[in-house]
Amino acid sequence: MGDGDNDTYYKNTRFTLKTWTGQETELGTLKTYTETRFNFGNSSNDYSDQTADNADNWQARNKDVTLNFAWIQLGGLRVGKDESAFDTFIGYAGNVIQDTLVPYGGFDTNVVQYYFDAGNGFSAVVSLEEGYGDYSIDSYVPHVVGGVKWTQGWGAVTGVVAYDSNYEEVAGKVRLDVNATNELSLFIMGGYGSDDNYQDFFVDTGGRGMYKQWSGNWAVWGGGTYKFNEKTSFNLQASYDEGKNLGIAANVAYDVVPGFTVTAEVDYLNAGKFDDDDFSNWTNADKKSSLGGLLRFQRSF
Repeated sequence: MGDGDNDTYYKNTRFTLKTWTGQETELGTLKTYTETRFNFGNSSNDYSDQTADNADNWQARNKDVTLNFAWIQLGGLRVGKDESAFDTFIGYAGNVIQDTLVPYGGFDTNVVQYYFDAGNGFSAVVSLEEGYGDYSIDSYVPHVVGGVKWTQGWGAVTGVVAYDSNYEEVAGKVRLDVNATNELSLFIMGGYGSDDNYQDFFVDTGGRGMYKQWSGNWAVWGGGTYKFNEKTSFNLQASYDEGKNLGIAANVAYDVVPGFTVTAEVDYLNAGKFDDDDFSNWTNADKKSSLGGLLRFQRSF
């Protein structure tokens, strides 16, 4: 902070309020789900050159309340606030806290979505989405996401494709999950997206959109979980994209007692094009290689 001589911890406390309902009807199960988050703490960043916008961000404070989920579902039809099917249907990107060192898609959106489960391992989804922030639709044409999945005892194969209606770009991801043993599960995921139109005159997205948020056209993610016993598990994720961004995240999660989990995580980022003119700084890194750690105490009930 100030002249860069002072450092401190990034600290955050969160209370998450979840509500859900469900009842059987002649048209299927009627469900609702909401999730609201309240946060207190400071913001992680480099404040050596402070501006009016970030001058107080290093100070602990009450942050904005966020509505992360608020949807209604009848049978396979879901409407409301959700996270994009581009991420939820394919299963995100591992069981680490910092899973977006190389991002794999935007999250917040309103949806009109239909999910189909054949009951034999095959499932599919179609989702009309609004996006968020600069990625919000600017016409009557929604973003569109579609996906298919085949799940068996050995694991699953999943594919999703998304159309960004703002920039008329397409992105897709394919994921393979393997249950190697009762203790070890592995995954690998690849993404590819077009980006010819992302250098918009009014909003420069840095080559990133609602769905193709990685740098360049392609990216890969891989990792897994190893369960040492009922209480302790080790989680790993590695990621890399065409923009030469390498991310590695690893943690150990320990269930002290039922409902109380302590997670210790180490994260590494190498921004390979940090010194290049076309570098798109997703993580706000202030140097080419960064190393950090997180310690999380979580009570769920």
